[in-house]
Formats: sequence, structure tokens, C-alpha cells
Amino acid sequence: MTGKSEFSPEEWDEIREAPMTAGMIVITASGGGTFRETFALAGAYNDARKEHGASELLDEIVSSKPDFDRHKFGSSEELRSKGLEQIGGVAALLRAKATPEEVDAYRGFVLAAAAKVAAAHKEEGVEVSPGEQTALDEIRGRLEA
Repeated sequence: MTGKSEFSPEEWDEIREAPMTAGMIVITASGGGTFRETFALAGAYNDARKEHGASELLDEIVSSKPDFDRHKFGSSEELRSKGLEQIGGVAALLRAKATPEEVDAYRGFVLAAAAKVAAAHKEEGVEVSPGEQTALDEIRGRLEA
């Protein structure tokens, strides 16, 4: 089992922030629904807490309040480009240090959180807008690269 102690403080911050970054990328992918989408992102953490014990790594991530520094990225474009880089870097880090099961669990959590955000508010007449779907596909690609 891989836990927080296996990572430097900087690495842990990146691992802990990446799910929120993914959610924020989806929130900013299309206009509208910000309140509902933000609430859905928090709900994804609550859902993950209910599955306590399935992954030590996830347990440690969701045991603390979700955190996102909204000043870390200067614009939605920077959030998307640098956020996707962060997500890809975290995926590579986890593949290097965590078990394959933990990597899969983390990937599943990030994708589920982002998907929950996308489905939280209908935009453009559909549950998941084209912009949100593109963001989800990009996040998935970075997690699986």
C-alpha cells in the first residue's frame, strides 16, 4: 500500500490537488452551472469517503477538505494547459511509486469526479456539453498516457 509518506510534500500537494484541478477544468469548459458543478465536485469527495479502505492512497486524499488555489492559474486557458500537465505528471508519478491497483483507483476517482461535475448542469441542451466532453477526454488521456 502506498500512502502519503511515500511522496515528498511537493509531490503530495500535486497528487492531492489534481482531482480538484480536473474538476475545475471541466467547470470552466462551458459556461453556466458553476454552483451546481462545484457542489458536485465536493460530492465526489463525499462519495469516495464512503468507500473508505479500498485504497490507502485515496483514503488519505479524500480525508482532508478538497483544496484548490484559484490563483494558481491566471486564466481558464492556463488552467486547462497547465492543469492537464499537472494531471499527466501526477499520473506518471503514481505509476512510478504506487501499485497498479492504486493507480487505477486514483484514475477512477479523478474521472468520476470530473464526470460528476460535467453532468451536474445541462448546458447547450445536453447533460454533458461538447466542451465538457472534450475536457473529460483530455483528462482521461493524461491519466492514461
